[in-house]
Amino acid sequence: MFDKTLISITEKIITYPDYSISCEDACKLALARDNALDLIMCANKIRNRFKKNNVFTCSIINARSGRCSEDCAFCAQSAFHKTGIETYPLLDTEKMVNYSLLMEEAGATKYSMVTSGHSLSGIEIDSVGHSAEEINRKTDLSVCASLGQLTDTMAIKLKEKGVTTYHHNLETARSYFGQICTTHEYDEDIQTIKIAKSAGLKVCSGGILGLGETWLQRVELAFTLKELNVDSIPINLLNPIPGTRMENRSLLPPMEALKCIALFRFINPDKSITICGGRERTLGDFQSWIFMAGANGVMIGNYLTTKGRSAAMDMDMIRQLGLELIGAI
Repeated sequence: MFDKTLISITEKIITYPDYSISCEDACKLALARDNALDLIMCANKIRNRFKKNNVFTCSIINARSGRCSEDCAFCAQSAFHKTGIETYPLLDTEKMVNYSLLMEEAGATKYSMVTSGHSLSGIEIDSVGHSAEEINRKTDLSVCASLGQLTDTMAIKLKEKGVTTYHHNLETARSYFGQICTTHEYDEDIQTIKIAKSAGLKVCSGGILGLGETWLQRVELAFTLKELNVDSIPINLLNPIPGTRMENRSLLPPMEALKCIALFRFINPDKSITICGGRERTLGDFQSWIFMAGANGVMIGNYLTTKGRSAAMDMDMIRQLGLELIGAI
């Protein structure tokens, strides 16, 4: 039987635009046992209320790989880890554009250029800007970028060149961040998000679940993103990479991962929620449940250093669920 408090919260979110679930109530839902299915069903109602039947598809290119000076515990591209990945400098415009054409043909509605490292140089920002112009000229994709830390000048230039959305993950809750990364401060990431917003860019920011954080820290991250008023929340599920500090962590159980998605929808009811890396290994046969759990976006194709399943399978999944693929949300 559904919990009356859960039903009441769901109805308030759906009915009253100014209502917002409290941190206390969100923590209670997070800590409650055996409520995953109920949360998922209610999250689906909230998704339908705010996003209807519309979904979008993201794609990324690993535009500069490896040799990263940050020590993020999960990352195959960190110079602190030995993972055997291919490393290379910033790709040229031709390669960026050619891959964007392939991803548009595969069904992507958004395309992001992603680089390893703390930040880019001015010359590299110019190169990414030129690539953005060409991608906008040759495709109908919404062009995004994930280039590390920003300055005001960088953000304005990206906006002028046609980048619509800047992606910059917080990765985890502030209270757990020190266990994941020690080479920069959490506030530096917060500042980059604020700089991107000030420049008129939409902001895509989320994190990775399954790093060893508690349920309360998952709620903390969701509320931090709410306070920052980000436009889109990408949720990654840890795929432990050999050679990283997280290589021996277990995958999240599928229902726990889906409950996490539902919680983020309760806390950020009107925002876009995209399911990204790690979903294939974590969710397996439950991948189609991401939308019922509250997501309205999915990343298709390959990830930065790991393979995704075929884009055709994801597009077929969307069609079979009767969802409507649209452009930027």
